[in-house]
Amino acid sequence: MERIRIAVAGASGLIGSALVRSLAADGHRVVRLVRREPRNAEEVRWDPGRRHVDAAGLAGCDAVVNLAGAGIGDRRWSPEYKRLIRDSRVLGTAALAEAVAALPTPPRVFVCGSAIGFYGDTGDRVVDEDAPPGDGFLPSLCVEWEEAAEPARRAGVRTVFLRTGLVVARGGGAWGRLFPLFRAGLGGRLGDGRQYWSYIALHDEVAAIRHLVDDDGLSGPFNLTAPEPLTNREITAAMARVLHRPAVFAVPDPVLRAVLGEMAGDVLGSQRVVPRRLLESGFRFAFPGIEEAIRAAG
Repeated sequence: MERIRIAVAGASGLIGSALVRSLAADGHRVVRLVRREPRNAEEVRWDPGRRHVDAAGLAGCDAVVNLAGAGIGDRRWSPEYKRLIRDSRVLGTAALAEAVAALPTPPRVFVCGSAIGFYGDTGDRVVDEDAPPGDGFLPSLCVEWEEAAEPARRAGVRTVFLRTGLVVARGGGAWGRLFPLFRAGLGGRLGDGRQYWSYIALHDEVAAIRHLVDDDGLSGPFNLTAPEPLTNREITAAMARVLHRPAVFAVPDPVLRAVLGEMAGDVLGSQRVVPRRLLESGFRFAFPGIEEAIRAAG
């Protein structure tokens, strides 16, 4: 197996930390981008808000992966927090893309985080990577996020976009909040439960990122979701079965909107997204079904 040197922004997040562990376990050299003063040669200073990267620290990297960004669901969407969500992604991606493009010997691939929020509410319509962006805050954000990588692409660097779905994991993200509720017997559907959720096991998310890094023929957007999206009602039932807990509670639409504000529209929205390009590239999911994904998350 060829060992590579790979820089990761967002290395302390849910996906980033799992990716770093996977890469290190296989003997790859991981360079972490940090906002503080670097402590060793495997850390590189950056300030995404100011579009600054210590580009010299990226020299010799075979790949740069950007997974950084403020949590979408960490707080209610005030105007200030929406600006933080946007700037942490768009400005950070632009800084890395510009740094990558300016290197005398750039990396062979720049992998940029994105999300299935790109498509907006698709109802029960199945969408793949050819679908246009939707309307609203998240679609507009994802469009800007991906456009910010343009300097790297123009410089001839293979550029990949990770349109990630809901990651099934205990340690963070939306599912990290669901597990304690279901274990306490307080789980249940959200709204009428008919909205589609496009999910992916954390193991498969990491494996897909590595697959996209390794294959020099792959570029552009890839949906990182399991092959068969399910409704919130179906996922709720699966959580109850796997965790051996009742799922009798339901959170009505008005309550969600009162608690979450604008973000409730995305929680109640439906996204039936499929990973057509990922499957066509030869990727195989280890945990394609929801019960498998829940069990893999522990």
